[in-house]
Amino acid sequence: MSGIASSRLSEERKAWRKDHPYGFVAKPAKNLDGTANIMNWECAIPGKKGTIWEGGLYKIRMLFKDEYPTTPPKCRFEPPLFHPNVYPSGTVCLSLLDEQKDWRPAITIKQILLGIQDLLNEPNIKDPAQAEAYSIYCQNLAEYEKRVRAQAKAMSNS
Repeated sequence: MSGIASSRLSEERKAWRKDHPYGFVAKPAKNLDGTANIMNWECAIPGKKGTIWEGGLYKIRMLFKDEYPTTPPKCRFEPPLFHPNVYPSGTVCLSLLDEQKDWRPAITIKQILLGIQDLLNEPNIKDPAQAEAYSIYCQNLAEYEKRVRAQAKAMSNS
């Protein structure tokens, strides 16, 4: 494991503990021996109030490579979400997480999670990753919203 990646992630962890958006979760996963795996984070994003995503808590795994922060983490919803910009595997398709597009080493875990939360309610239909969600979103918005609300209910805290 790279010293740069692990020290940056340790700093991120400290910053997150001091200040993070309400309802969000981000913490290193535990190894089998109970120690923290700083390269593998378990996160959760709440659906924004007043949106069709409200009430849901969407679990996401962030996997960091030794090249972090030069390369972005891979972010994957577990279980995969019904959303135009989420691949069937659960991987998030977002320019912020793409080295060839908007990724910058200064971007923090908090900024990534807030960016993904924004994406939930504002899909980028120019960059679809999931054919079914994309076509329903474009052709039948009422059906799309119904499916998202059902998903939010299935993934609620209660």
